[in-house]
Amino acid sequence: MERLGTGIGWRPEIAEAVEAMPGIDWVEAVAENLCPGHLPESLRRLRERGVTVVPHGVSLGLGGADRPDGARLTALAECAGALGSPLVTEHIAFVRAGGPGTGSPLLEAGHLLPVPRTRDALDVLCANVRIAQAALPVPLAVENIAALLAWPGEEMTEGQFLYDLVDRTGVRLLIDVANLHTNHVNRGEDPARALDELPVEAIAYVHVAGGYERDGVWHDSHAHPVPPRVLGILTDLAERVRPPGVLLERDENFPSPAELAGELRAIGEAVEKGAGSDARRGAGATAVTVPTADRPGSGSGPAPGPHPGPHSGSGPAVASDAARERVGAAQTGLLAALVAGAAVPDGFDAVRVGVQARALVAKRAAVVAKVAPELPEILGAEYRTAFLAYAEARAMSGGYRRDALDFAEYVLSGDRPDGARARRRLRRWWLDRAGPTPPSSRLTRATRRLLPRP
Repeated sequence: MERLGTGIGWRPEIAEAVEAMPGIDWVEAVAENLCPGHLPESLRRLRERGVTVVPHGVSLGLGGADRPDGARLTALAECAGALGSPLVTEHIAFVRAGGPGTGSPLLEAGHLLPVPRTRDALDVLCANVRIAQAALPVPLAVENIAALLAWPGEEMTEGQFLYDLVDRTGVRLLIDVANLHTNHVNRGEDPARALDELPVEAIAYVHVAGGYERDGVWHDSHAHPVPPRVLGILTDLAERVRPPGVLLERDENFPSPAELAGELRAIGEAVEKGAGSDARRGAGATAVTVPTADRPGSGSGPAPGPHPGPHSGSGPAVASDAARERVGAAQTGLLAALVAGAAVPDGFDAVRVGVQARALVAKRAAVVAKVAPELPEILGAEYRTAFLAYAEARAMSGGYRRDALDFAEYVLSGDRPDGARARRRLRRWWLDRAGPTPPSSRLTRATRRLLPRP
């Protein structure tokens, strides 16, 4: 695997600071925010300086029951080609569920949700990863995610699940040590055990990020400083293998460039501390052996030798229609409880489902405000209250840009916003973006009648 070095998540808000920051070897950009034919000038300048850019996808839903969408894969492939990237990355998560055959309309989470660590879910994930690998021009690496809740009836630990995924597909891993910490707080999972079970030689790079704890729940915010406990997990990982690259993620509440540089220094020191420890010197860069008896479905017998690397991906990677249906039904039930007010499925912690549901609504409101910044500007203090009422009445089903339009229509159909000028501005905004086939012709006609004639 190509050594990437020290990296930072590129975001438009800190583009200038990233360009001026010394010691940055590579950056990662959210793939869905890029247009291959019209790349941001900042990324172009970084590429011209020899800085590697890796596209990071967030919407494929490789852990979902359906096969990956061809258009999304094409867009990710085009992104990699335009950037000259050595690899692309995505998440081990599902982001939508429902649709034909499920008895539910198509629902979108608007965020990454954990897949159950079961054999069915592993079969589906492996098959979807293989489909993505075949469609992409460069290697794929997949990321472990943070979770606020746990699935009932799981059959594997996170480390075992990732081990088998790599063994069967040859996919690379993007290990987020902040997410390991999140799952430690929220699900009681031991980060050290996860690292012991991982095929560490398959790691493409590592994410590091901050968060905060509230009422015993850790929120992976990407908007707070990296805590010492996360740096400790990074050191623990570096004792096992020196990661090819380590990247700082920050998505909002951006600090000063000096503070970002300080966090990067702390990350580098954590890696060096692990790499220089007695455990690291004694272990070298050998692979981790996972005893056969500890792996689900393997039965008894002698432990295998060190896991081969790089992985061949020669194991089975197929998913039956029945497995997809079972996974789809389970994910639809959970997502309906999270975004559509359905009953919490048996076995789930209802309190945690409520925490996750509120987090999804908050995320949805924040992203719509970024996608359509005119809406909070027009609505002012009313924006959040109006959006929460809208989200309670309508689940997202067409992405954030469609969500912004639907929200504006919802507001206009009621008694908000206060003030004639604000209503006129919102009507104009909606009409400018509704397209040739707006969602409500009645609303369109009414809106046009209310607008002053030029």
